[in-house]
Amino acid sequence: MTDDGPSPRILLANRQGEPVDADALVELARTTLIGEGRAASELSVAFVTADEMAELHQRFMDEPGPTDVLSFPQDDVDDDGIAILGDVVISPSVAAANNPADPAAELRLLLVHGILHLLGHDHEDDEDRRTMWQIQERYSGVRVP
Repeated sequence: MTDDGPSPRILLANRQGEPVDADALVELARTTLIGEGRAASELSVAFVTADEMAELHQRFMDEPGPTDVLSFPQDDVDDDGIAILGDVVISPSVAAANNPADPAAELRLLLVHGILHLLGHDHEDDEDRRTMWQIQERYSGVRVP
C-alpha cells in the first residue's frame, strides 16, 4: 500500500526463455488494474513455453495446440480484503509468432487482454468486442482492427 492508497499486488513467474521486460509488464498490469478501479487486488502473471501453453489449452479449453493467452479467474478475497483476481498465462513465443515485427507490443496487448477477461470483459458480440478493444488500446497502446 502506498500513501495514495492501495496498489495492486502483481505476482510474476517466468517459466520460459524468451526475453520479456518483466518490470514494464508488471507496471502495465498495475496501471490497468488501478485504471479499472481494482487497486486493492492481486494478480498472478505467468510466462510459459508453447508446450506448457498447449497443455493448458487442451486441459482447460479442450482445444489442441498452444494459444497466446489464457485467463483463469479466481474471484476470491484474502484475509486483508484484497481481491484475488486470478491468473493470466502468456506464451511469449506464440505472441512473437503473432506479431514478429513487435513482440513486445503483442505481450502488452495480451497482458491487458487477459486482465480484462479476469475483470469480466468478453468479446463475444460486436459491441462487447468494440468496448474491450478500446480499453485494451488505452492501456497497451496497441490497436487491434
